[in-house]
Amino acid sequence: MAIHAGQPAPDFTLPDETGRSHTLSEYRGKPVVLFFYPEDDTPGCTTEVCNFRDDYSAYEQYDVQLLGVSPDDEESDEAFKSKFNLPFPLLADVGHKVCDLYEVWGEKVMFGFRYEGVRRSTFVIDPEGTIIKTYAQVGVEKHSQEVLDLLAEHFAKSA
Repeated sequence: MAIHAGQPAPDFTLPDETGRSHTLSEYRGKPVVLFFYPEDDTPGCTTEVCNFRDDYSAYEQYDVQLLGVSPDDEESDEAFKSKFNLPFPLLADVGHKVCDLYEVWGEKVMFGFRYEGVRRSTFVIDPEGTIIKTYAQVGVEKHSQEVLDLLAEHFAKSA
């Protein structure tokens, strides 16, 4: 079953970089941008999270909760968050169970080598917990702005 717009976002609980548990359904009542990234402190992932960080005040205007998910552990997430002064939680999906749940874990190819890992993806979830947009094969440079444009359009329609 593919995860797609219009369906309820699958619920989960994961620890953040401090060990505090986050359950997706606890964010009902506010929009959530749930983004999956392959690995802490790598060039593409750093660009992606820093763009979300730099645009954070725009997300706050829409009362959006940003949640980043990777298969890295809490210690790695804490170092990454601290190094780049990230204002949102990074969730540790060691064992990639939530990545599997959202169907973002799978075969990748880099430099001709095949391996298993996170396919960079984002899910925009409305305040009722329904997915309003999925992004697969995210381009890191302009992705945050792409998500903000969607939020502006969505909130303009619902106003």
